[in-house]
Formats: sequence, structure tokens, C-alpha cells
Amino acid sequence: MAEIAIDFAKMDGLVPGIVQDARTGQVLMVGFLNPESYRATLETGFVTFWSRTRQKLWMKGETSGNRLRVLEAITDCDHDTLLFRVEVEGDGLVCHEGTVSCFTRPIALAANQVKAVPNGQ
Repeated sequence: MAEIAIDFAKMDGLVPGIVQDARTGQVLMVGFLNPESYRATLETGFVTFWSRTRQKLWMKGETSGNRLRVLEAITDCDHDTLLFRVEVEGDGLVCHEGTVSCFTRPIALAANQVKAVPNGQ
């Protein structure tokens, strides 16, 4: 399999990294990677992000124990987004708020509030 070049140039040196539980398919979190964190992820087998606020590498779970072991890494058709299918180590609470996923807050959509009109009337 040929090595795929990730396009870090589009977003000023960063690409989004989507983390998905390989067993359940649930999206757990999204972070950003730069070339250095991407290399660290590939070399260690654990998702390593670039912390935009701290300006340093950040291996998810390095303090909590909820590390993200990469089972599969995939890029999209434009090579500017990464998807990591992972196995979560530790207690499985990936979010810093103590939940399995960071995606826990539903947003109401106005389009869902409109009642369908039968037969286009």
C-alpha cells in the first residue's frame, strides 16, 4: 500500500482528526493534527493531537488513562481530514466532561419542527 500524503496546507498546517469507536461506530471526539502529531500517531499507535491552545503535542489520555489505540486510520478523498477508528483504553470516558463521547448536546433544528403537508397541499 502506497503512503498517502496528507494535505496540511489547506488549514494552515492542521487537519481535523475524527475519532470513532471501532466497535460501536460512535463518534467520540474531534481534534486537530499537524505533521508532527500525525507522525507520532502513526509511530506510537495512539492518537496524538496538536493542542492549539497549549501549542504542543497532546496524546489523548496521557493523564486520564483513556488513550485511543488506533486500529485503522483513513483519510478522505481530498486528503485533508483523518478518521481514526480506535479502541479506547481505560474506563472509556473520552470527553473531559466525563462522558464516553464529546458529542452529547443535541441542537434543535427548525426544519424538524415543520409539520409535513400531506400530498403537497
